[in-house]
Amino acid sequence: MGFPRFERPKGLDGESSPNLYVANCGPAVGLSFDTIASVFSTFGEVNGVYAADESGTRVIVSYIEESSAQTALKALNRRPCPDLGGRFLHIQYSIMQLPKQVNTNDSIPVSLVASELNIPGLHLWHDFVTATEEEELLAAVDDRPWKSLAKRRVQHYGYEFLYETRNINTRESMGELPSFISPILERISLISNLDNAANIVLDQVTVNEYPSGVGLSPHIDTHSAFEGLIFSLSLAGPCIMEFRRYSEGVSLPKPDSITDNQVENPNSSSNFIRRAIYLPPRSMLLLSGEARYAWLHYIPHHKIDLVKDSAIRRGSRRVSFTFRKVRTGPCKCEFPQHCDSQS
Repeated sequence: MGFPRFERPKGLDGESSPNLYVANCGPAVGLSFDTIASVFSTFGEVNGVYAADESGTRVIVSYIEESSAQTALKALNRRPCPDLGGRFLHIQYSIMQLPKQVNTNDSIPVSLVASELNIPGLHLWHDFVTATEEEELLAAVDDRPWKSLAKRRVQHYGYEFLYETRNINTRESMGELPSFISPILERISLISNLDNAANIVLDQVTVNEYPSGVGLSPHIDTHSAFEGLIFSLSLAGPCIMEFRRYSEGVSLPKPDSITDNQVENPNSSSNFIRRAIYLPPRSMLLLSGEARYAWLHYIPHHKIDLVKDSAIRRGSRRVSFTFRKVRTGPCKCEFPQHCDSQS
């Protein structure tokens, strides 16, 4: 699957666009997307910065307002930019188009904030960690051994998650959680709008590394395995996460029985409600209450996601840290139809 395509506007030479094609700018010349976004945001709210191609030296800067793009082009085109290493930028207007390989027939609106989804118990915090902390966390796990699954790699801390049973063995502790995640645990305990966040002792962590295009089958984390707060920190690359709530009386499909085609074409069933949210790098997602116990969550197998009419390419990898509390007794939640302890 290729990169999103970008074209000059058709029509009069003076026609503009909220998207700017910026050459001599990108990771290959030592400029991160965050740095580029920071500089261009001085001219208006930036919707996103995307790779224009595989060169690493050309990007698309997408603004919310067309006037912001006009101001930025006038200020920066063919001039040295001190905040970008003094590089001369070559800028022109661009129209972002989805590549032909992207099938949007089954797409649904993707929200940027959790409140838009109307799923009780779902929360999302942007920039939960800094870019420096992100680099340190990635370096820490890359220094440790990975376990290879069919399409991704994993690490487990505290207790190993057993994919065969979708559960854990509470009698086989792997020891204390590593010190490099202690700052994250402390930050979770300081979340002010969650009454029990400060009291829960998270004791199990699973680190997943997803290569570009690899997703996750729809599932609900086993009720009897973990307590009611599940935190997921996204690092390195973005993705969208979708949620399904099945109608009463409908049997939930088993994750291993769902094919990629069913995941990518979920509109074929009218037995569930769908929601979707965009997870940017360094964001923290919380599943609690109904969101944790009654909604299936999954990551579509895409290399490019459609978010607010923009094509966002996933990174070469996405690494997630999932923090959970191991349950020591049966689950007594309010959703017995989804609960293995009560079924």
